[in-house]
Amino acid sequence: MGRTRPAIRDAAQQPGSGTGTDRRGAVVAALMLSMALVALDSTIVATAVPQIVGDLGGFSVFSWLFSGYLLAVTVTLPVYGKLSDTFGRKPVLIAGSVLFLVGSLLCATAWNMAALIAFRVVQGLGGGALQGTVQTLAADLYPLEQRPKIQAKLSTVWATSAVAGPALGGVLAAYADWRWIFLINLPIGAVALWLLIRHLHEPQRERKTTERPRIDWAGALTVFACGGVLLTALVQGGVAWPWLSPPSMGLFGTGLALIAALVLIERRAAEPIIPGWVWRRRTIAAVNLALGALGLLMVAPTVFLPTYAQSVLGLAPITAGFVLSVWTLSWPVSAALSQHVYRRIGFRNTAMLGIGTATLILFAFPFLPYPGEAWQPTLLMLLLGGALGLFQLPLLVGVQSTVGWSERGTATASVLFCRQTGQTIGAALFGAVANGVLAARLGGAGDLDSVTKSLDSGTPDEHVRRAVAEAVHSVYFGAASAAGLAFLVLLLVAPRRFPVKKGPED
Repeated sequence: MGRTRPAIRDAAQQPGSGTGTDRRGAVVAALMLSMALVALDSTIVATAVPQIVGDLGGFSVFSWLFSGYLLAVTVTLPVYGKLSDTFGRKPVLIAGSVLFLVGSLLCATAWNMAALIAFRVVQGLGGGALQGTVQTLAADLYPLEQRPKIQAKLSTVWATSAVAGPALGGVLAAYADWRWIFLINLPIGAVALWLLIRHLHEPQRERKTTERPRIDWAGALTVFACGGVLLTALVQGGVAWPWLSPPSMGLFGTGLALIAALVLIERRAAEPIIPGWVWRRRTIAAVNLALGALGLLMVAPTVFLPTYAQSVLGLAPITAGFVLSVWTLSWPVSAALSQHVYRRIGFRNTAMLGIGTATLILFAFPFLPYPGEAWQPTLLMLLLGGALGLFQLPLLVGVQSTVGWSERGTATASVLFCRQTGQTIGAALFGAVANGVLAARLGGAGDLDSVTKSLDSGTPDEHVRRAVAEAVHSVYFGAASAAGLAFLVLLLVAPRRFPVKKGPED
């Protein structure tokens, strides 16, 4: 094989070769920049919401800036996973990058809130390709023994973005214009695209048949419709309308009908978007369920801890953000070190160790003294990040190592899809729990948002603060239950040893 255009596989197998190593390093840089676009998105936009609403209006629907993007990312993950297995990672990643950048440019030109929401959906359609394909290509780049290195780098991108995103968004919104939070994506994405086009050269792979690849368009559209309907019901239920209202019942009923249609379509499809083996294989099914529970439990700290820190502990917003951000420091460190654990005791046992520890940490949160000191939840978050790093990365690396190249995109996308869906369900479920506890303690005084706003604007009320503390404690009990459920899934469903494939392509 010539040395001028080495394949990714060769670069991975020959880490000492000069050209291959340089080319692989450039591709890794492109992956990290692409992942930064996705990781920065939600945090950088959130800080500029007041300026966006002040300029465009639409306060009653601004939450769809996040919900619309999340819906588009989540429902397209399985589609892009299958496409990357069929046509290769490079075309899917390039198409997703272009779509994300076009959406960013359109967002910067939005003339009202409706247009901005629509353009955020376009961004999300590209974001789904970035999020899933970057993780898949990262596994293609390295053999099993070296995959924790690239995954740790990607985890570091998420950690850095969690800290830098709010600060960068605040600076741009305050000293420039909110439109720059979208325009800043363009140079970052352009560099990533240039590196991908120039340095990413995938090897030619022989297909099992000589037939032209068939795209399951009916399945793709049904996945998009089904996911969109059900996620809309979860996102808007209890917010825009009551849970038992006709809109909620109608959306859930439509979603169930679409699920039934999807099963029929995928059974008949030659190359289904969601193949049945994703759930028939014990390893992948167990990891899907376990990481779905991870998405569920992550809602407790990310959504409710800042409110607890400000309303109960009386911290300033910046300090409250620090209490949350410490887990982004321990998570990538723990993930990077997890390889030394799972090489000794295996993927499943390492993940069980991590999620078992996380269960105890989450269960300990409600027993913190009232009102307590800021260092107490900060310490728990630091420990929680370490535990979850030990849980998530071994499962992701393990699943990617049980399939070959032609199935890796689909398997990775199914894992990410379940985690995203878990977060959506968690936001709806724990929001209902928190609001129910507040209503019981305060006699129907309102939901968590209205109560915390009243605390910020008026004289602190001890009774209300205790009600907020109890509501957040209930959420953490729920998160601990989700972590315990993940532990049981790994114990009862996952095989003791993951059936790792080691072929010439790995």
